[in-house]
Amino acid sequence: MAATRAIRAATGAPSGEGRAASGRRTARPVAPGAVGRAEAPEPGENPRPDQDPAPGQGPRPVGEGVGRPREGGRDRSRPRGEQPSGPRGEPGGRGGGAGRSAGEPTGAPVPPQAAGERSPAGGPARSAHPPQPGESGELAAARQAGGDRLRFIGAATRRIARGIDLDEIVLGLCRATVPTFADAILVYLRDPLPVGDERPTGPVVLRLRRTDRIPEEPDTNGVRMPVLPAQPDLGPAMGGSAAELAEVRPGGPLAEVLRGVRPLFGEAQAARTALPELLGADTRLPGGHRVVLAPLRGRRRVIGAAVFLRTPDRPAFEPDDLLVAAQLATHTALGVDKAVLYGREAYIADALQRTMLPDSLPQPTGVRLASRYLPAAETARVGGDWYDAIPLPGSRVALVVGDVMGHSMTSAAIMGQLRTTAQTLAGLDLPPQEVLHHLDEQAQRLGSDRMATCLYAVYDPVAHRIVIANAGHPPPVMLHRGGRAEVLRVPAGAPIGVGGVDFEAVELDAPAGATLVLYTDGLVESRIRDVWTGIEQLRERLTETARLTGPNPPPLEPLCDEVLDMLGPGDRDDDIALLAARFDGIAPSDVAYWYLDPKAQTAGQARRLARRALSRWGLEELTDQLELLVSEVVTNAVRYAERPITLRLLRTDVLRCEVGDDVPQLPRLRQARPSDEGGRGLYLVNRMTRRWGATRLSMGKVVWFELSMPPGAGRG
Repeated sequence: MAATRAIRAATGAPSGEGRAASGRRTARPVAPGAVGRAEAPEPGENPRPDQDPAPGQGPRPVGEGVGRPREGGRDRSRPRGEQPSGPRGEPGGRGGGAGRSAGEPTGAPVPPQAAGERSPAGGPARSAHPPQPGESGELAAARQAGGDRLRFIGAATRRIARGIDLDEIVLGLCRATVPTFADAILVYLRDPLPVGDERPTGPVVLRLRRTDRIPEEPDTNGVRMPVLPAQPDLGPAMGGSAAELAEVRPGGPLAEVLRGVRPLFGEAQAARTALPELLGADTRLPGGHRVVLAPLRGRRRVIGAAVFLRTPDRPAFEPDDLLVAAQLATHTALGVDKAVLYGREAYIADALQRTMLPDSLPQPTGVRLASRYLPAAETARVGGDWYDAIPLPGSRVALVVGDVMGHSMTSAAIMGQLRTTAQTLAGLDLPPQEVLHHLDEQAQRLGSDRMATCLYAVYDPVAHRIVIANAGHPPPVMLHRGGRAEVLRVPAGAPIGVGGVDFEAVELDAPAGATLVLYTDGLVESRIRDVWTGIEQLRERLTETARLTGPNPPPLEPLCDEVLDMLGPGDRDDDIALLAARFDGIAPSDVAYWYLDPKAQTAGQARRLARRALSRWGLEELTDQLELLVSEVVTNAVRYAERPITLRLLRTDVLRCEVGDDVPQLPRLRQARPSDEGGRGLYLVNRMTRRWGATRLSMGKVVWFELSMPPGAGRG
């Protein structure tokens, strides 16, 4: 058997002589369905060579092992201790043969061969299962074919099981079967594939997922190699092209075959009617037992079908090959189920993480923002790190970064709840230390072991100041305009979830052109460095990056990339969240601010002040529009306010107007009836402005709106 010898030579499979010389017993015939059973010793034979002989037997001759001929023992024509040489003069035949059992996989599938095949030298090919004394040639050939099938199934299933995603599993099936088991294969899967206990609606549709076949022409070395054609072309010898889509009609022949689960020969009556429905009526298949149709059944339902084909120049499939096809189909279907479930879990985890983090950062006035998020591992894209930027009244912005312990689905869920709580508290315009206090209470309500660190900062672009409170988080780093990087001294505080602790806030200068870098500990701490060493490395990296751009501050996006480049191969132990804020501020010349008493004449006074400010800024084109809107908003504030109201105009890329009062109730946009005397002020604001809104404060509210700047208008 020349082909068998060539495959064993390439894969290191043991030959018959090698096993006999190594003292191992040759394999006995394996009955169908007996795969995996232990083989019983023959009468009078000890099951293991290293055990004592059975009672009543004499001592075993030295050097005689199980599997040697009982009649002759060793070869008397050779001196004691000399072993028969293999083809290369090595003891026991080819290297690597000793030490392998007859049924042990060799690492590559071995195709079943026809009995009686001879070697190129003219003698009979050495068999992996040498005939037993008194055994007929037919029985020996059947025994060898069964052993070859077992080794092939073992190698093929291992290759299929190595796949993680759907494509790898299907590719593993194709590459394992072509050309060893079949000359061509088609794999059909349901489209879409059901997941878990889902009950798909609509008709069952099978889509051709992949095909594999041996090319018609040999390569330059005369060896046929498998290829993966882009089209479902089986070649002229096997019927040409197959259909890419097949709808399974309820009660049809294909549905009946799939329901039966067991593989069928193409000549079977059920398969003859089902194959045209699957492959197309025009596909002409080889005759005889050269086609096997194997349903792919997962854990709960049939998910597809596989078609194995052989050309007329190759031996037809045998009945035992149906068992091989069943094993391949079962392992493939279970692997596809596993891949679909894994893909759904990965999708859910990824979608959860994306939902928990902001899709995009806002663009508040006076500050520019950039962010990065890196999971601890690509295979587990969920974690407890988060960042946020929340616009606040008065053109301020809250900058938040936090880290929940762990990087699991539970950590991500807790992170989402804390982030939502922080956004709600920010909307109330509470001081940073109060926000952390309420977050600590929320963490304790979620559970006794819910721990997190958080840093909350509020930047005021008008005052050029920033207020920061910290709850056990690494300190932020400020990169000044001249290139100096400074680690801000902020009281660390206790982590969120400890309970019973106070948080302290500090107010610092935030000059224009400076950059505040907030981060989680995954950026600066790892198994190979402590947190303070990492913070110092971050400070040095920011300084080096700023030196490259000279007096101008470095762009934010490249700056974030440079910061992440400081991570080495062993530095990715935890998730990383990074938030960088470039402070532009608002110049005092672009701000107009007044306190107004809540009197009936206040609306007219507000119109005059707004007109003067627009004249000073050269924005007379907006005068009529701004006067009308200011009059409506101030009138509503004066009607209910008891303390002086505030009016502020900000000139940036837009014209922003803010009116504050001491009434906490927020205005509500409604549709006024023709008979109503009021209720149209907010309707005008909504129709005439670029954006508008109302924010509740701790001592009242602020109603604001924005107008687009006229063409050609700029900041003076």
